[in-house]
Amino acid sequence: MDVSPNTVIGWISVAVPVTAALYVVVYAVWTLIRRRPLEQRYPVRGGGIGGAFDSVFAPSSLEAESERDRQTRRTAPSPAPGEPPWNIDGDRIRIDL
Repeated sequence: MDVSPNTVIGWISVAVPVTAALYVVVYAVWTLIRRRPLEQRYPVRGGGIGGAFDSVFAPSSLEAESERDRQTRRTAPSPAPGEPPWNIDGDRIRIDL
């Protein structure tokens, strides 16, 4: 089988743009997923029947799942009644850590 340089250059000229386009699409999707808040990155799906089986046959798994959910839930403390009013900017509450 004789392969000419024109055939090789032709395949490279097709493969490079396709690979570059695929890389750009995968990188864009990855970036969009990484920018989402942690609570929205991993949605809960189909826990109804599986959760019932876990509570009966693997209670330690159910406890571990609830503990993981508790630790990944991000909450911000609300302002105390004695805090100055300048911590509230319109409809936003500014919390200094």
